[in-house]
Amino acid sequence: MRPLFLSPNTLTISRIVLTFFFILAMCAEGFIFKLLGAIIFFLASFTDYYDGYIAKKHKMVSDFGKLMDPIADKFLMLSAFLVFVKMGIVPVIAFLIIFGREVFITFMRLYAKHQGHILAAEKFGKYKTVSQVFCSGVILIYIVLRSADSTNSWSDLTISRWQEFIDFTIMVAVLMTLASGLSYYVNNKQVFRPQ
Repeated sequence: MRPLFLSPNTLTISRIVLTFFFILAMCAEGFIFKLLGAIIFFLASFTDYYDGYIAKKHKMVSDFGKLMDPIADKFLMLSAFLVFVKMGIVPVIAFLIIFGREVFITFMRLYAKHQGHILAAEKFGKYKTVSQVFCSGVILIYIVLRSADSTNSWSDLTISRWQEFIDFTIMVAVLMTLASGLSYYVNNKQVFRPQ
């Protein structure tokens, strides 16, 4: 019998739980909480990779995992970007684009399932996820470093450079989100055709 902590479903559930702790940590003041929030985010992101790896390697793929794994992923990423919006780092429009894409694709999958079809994930979607995780990681590193700078020693140039890089990663994440959503729709639009 495999240890419980290696169960893909357990890891998926843990990602949802970790997301709540991530939100709480990031909304608290102080360097320690920001650092803790970043650690929790990276740990939760790792479980996304690890649960899929275990499920495939040990043939533990389940209907629960197929349903909850993408939901847990979306919950983590949307929560992170919402926190960044609240902190004034990510523009609201960027969050709305990402949120809208995820809602639309989820609707497509549920509708297809209702019609008796299973829509497989695309590689483009994985690239989208990587771009979002990378963007979130850069932002979290910036937040942690800024919160550690109790003397406000950062120069305007340093702050400006960071903001430019963050804006670039946000732009890439948004473009990948739009492109992957469009690709998914084009490749699966037949589900909306009358039977």
